[in-house]
Amino acid sequence: MQKKLTVIVPTLNEEENLQACLESVAWADEIIVVDSGSTDATLEIAQSLADRILEHEYINSATQKNWAIPQATHPWVMIVDADERVTPELKKEIQKVLEAPKHQGYSIGRLNHFLGHPLRHGGWSPKEDRNVRLFMRDKGQYEDKEVHADVIVEGSVGHLKHPLIHYSYRNLDQYFRKMERYTRWAAMDIAKKGSPVKWHHVTLRPLGDFIKLYFMKLGFLDGFPGLIIALLSAYYVMVKYSRAWEIEKKGLDTQRANPVSRHKNK
Repeated sequence: MQKKLTVIVPTLNEEENLQACLESVAWADEIIVVDSGSTDATLEIAQSLADRILEHEYINSATQKNWAIPQATHPWVMIVDADERVTPELKKEIQKVLEAPKHQGYSIGRLNHFLGHPLRHGGWSPKEDRNVRLFMRDKGQYEDKEVHADVIVEGSVGHLKHPLIHYSYRNLDQYFRKMERYTRWAAMDIAKKGSPVKWHHVTLRPLGDFIKLYFMKLGFLDGFPGLIIALLSAYYVMVKYSRAWEIEKKGLDTQRANPVSRHKNK
């Protein structure tokens, strides 16, 4: 008998994406939309297509999803973002896997679309952009990171062949809005590690990132969109380290302004 599946879709003002996303997972045994304060038509769309709508204050992506996972009714969970779509081929593969699962989790690749163009190289291909998305409810949890957290599975992980379709950035305005949030979160992760930011983090690392994505990972084969995303990825690296340095500097300035006095025991 096929194991039952709950699909969890986190949302915040996703009226442009949500209907197509939920329709692509309508075959699941349960669909839960976890909203964090949408002010557009997201909740109205969810009411007609989701089985349950839960509202929860957003701290970061990992915390939100870790809160949502135990709310699932069924033993298997799949995380799908609102700007992603489950293809008919992926649906069939998941259903086949759930007939007799051999692992406690499964990774799924993503075919990313940038400005309307699918990216098949440059680190953005389904082979390289792959994360655990399907797992047993009681065996998977996101790691404690502000951004780009992965699911840690208690057990073995298999790999599905067919990818999710990911409409990541429909225009540059959307990219820069996301980048503002993601670089801030990534900088917080860097600052938590306590390693000081050096000059080469904001100069050589972005350059190295561009060379790796555009030349070594063949981003140039994706044409002009491949060039743009490689340049933007390098810019992302520069901004996140610059913000990490700013956080570090504020911490040092605070320490200097409020020195801790030490007294010898008498």
